[in-house]
Amino acid sequence: MTRGRLALHAHFYQPPRRDPFSGAMPREPKAAPYHDWNERITAECYRPNAERGNFGRIGWNVGPTLTAWLAAEAPDVLGAIAAQDLGRNGIAQGYHHTILPLASARDRRTEIRWGMRDFEYRFGRRSTGFWLPETAVDLATLRDLAAEGVRWTILAPWQAGTDGDLEVRRPYRVVLGGGQAIEVFFFDAAASAAIGFDAAATADADRFAREHVVPRLATALRDGSSPLLLAATDGETYGHHRTFRDLFLERLTRSPEGSAADPRRFDSATLGEVLAAPPTTALPVMTVLERTSWSCHHGIARWTAECPDAPDGRWKGPLRAALDRLAAGIDAVSERLAHERDADLWSLRDHYVDAETGIVSAGRLAPDPLVRELLAAQASRLAMFASDAWFWGEPDRAETEHALLCAAHAARIVDRHGGTHLERLLVDDLASLRSPATGRDGAAIYRHALEAVGQPAEA
Repeated sequence: MTRGRLALHAHFYQPPRRDPFSGAMPREPKAAPYHDWNERITAECYRPNAERGNFGRIGWNVGPTLTAWLAAEAPDVLGAIAAQDLGRNGIAQGYHHTILPLASARDRRTEIRWGMRDFEYRFGRRSTGFWLPETAVDLATLRDLAAEGVRWTILAPWQAGTDGDLEVRRPYRVVLGGGQAIEVFFFDAAASAAIGFDAAATADADRFAREHVVPRLATALRDGSSPLLLAATDGETYGHHRTFRDLFLERLTRSPEGSAADPRRFDSATLGEVLAAPPTTALPVMTVLERTSWSCHHGIARWTAECPDAPDGRWKGPLRAALDRLAAGIDAVSERLAHERDADLWSLRDHYVDAETGIVSAGRLAPDPLVRELLAAQASRLAMFASDAWFWGEPDRAETEHALLCAAHAARIVDRHGGTHLERLLVDDLASLRSPATGRDGAAIYRHALEAVGQPAEA
């Protein structure tokens, strides 16, 4: 048996924060002494990890809404991350961090295609792996990944379709039908939780190796091959959520000087490296539990219903219904207006990521000014489904307000060109939800969000 391998995967992500009307980044007082949270977390996490070379020794995904900010505000950090990819470390992610099993089939494909394209542009290669936002999964999503050339993804162990013990120290094959399959790694729950939530466990990297890594890699797999320990966490754990954990990460993943004196008895690897080696035996087949995630033990209820994780989640269903209804209206009107100009709205939307990332100008992609406006509305309409709007137990906060700003931006463009009243219908729908903390209804939260960026409460 060869030495066991430790693979750490870090999910680096920040929600969209720019005002969709002006493109400006608002000042966030709670991030002081920095201008905003992106700036602060870059100083505490992204920059030090890049400077220590940590991105070159772990697996990672960097969300496109974060890469866009880094490209504009900290290009040296993004450049350092790209230089440490080594063709095997990074993987793509759904563009707006949308819960893909809750998205329409068309939106799901666009989010995957935008995420894959952003990764290719930022890091210079096509990704073979894909991070599902919140690891939310269903077979339709996996089939769409496979159709885009994705070979593998990462899930939580409780997302595996098995009633027995799950051997998380090896990858599995999920059969998708139609001759398609995708490989899945299930992360080790105990090791991942220790890194993410137990400050004492990560105070000493050598002790963590002795107590959490070596014991899990001490025995071979049943077929005699070497085991793999995969720990997956939020990347911001390493320096932002936990100070000095960039040092922990460096120590844990850097091979000690002199292999003869190596007390750890394991190697560091990335999942890309694991998959690059031909398997000695066929991967066992596994099914997945539909509509499950890593951060909600009630499936994906956290983003659509009264999840037991929230003291009062009655606002979540009405918010999703309001935005779903708005999206349907935007799509119907936009499709009609685009058709009148002989434009294929949906094909153009799939390529509009090139304008969002700056690969090409919007004018080159869509010479017709009206079609360009409709595509800008589509970009905001996709962004309003970022998972952060529903994640917390309270809608009267910045993440939900930003989703509502995106909704307003999209609705106002379409109303202006289509002679419709989608925004008015949205406000009516939002009035049916209420903040359990402040008592404000959704319409009041919407107006407050607009006023905060200097926009009239209702167009």
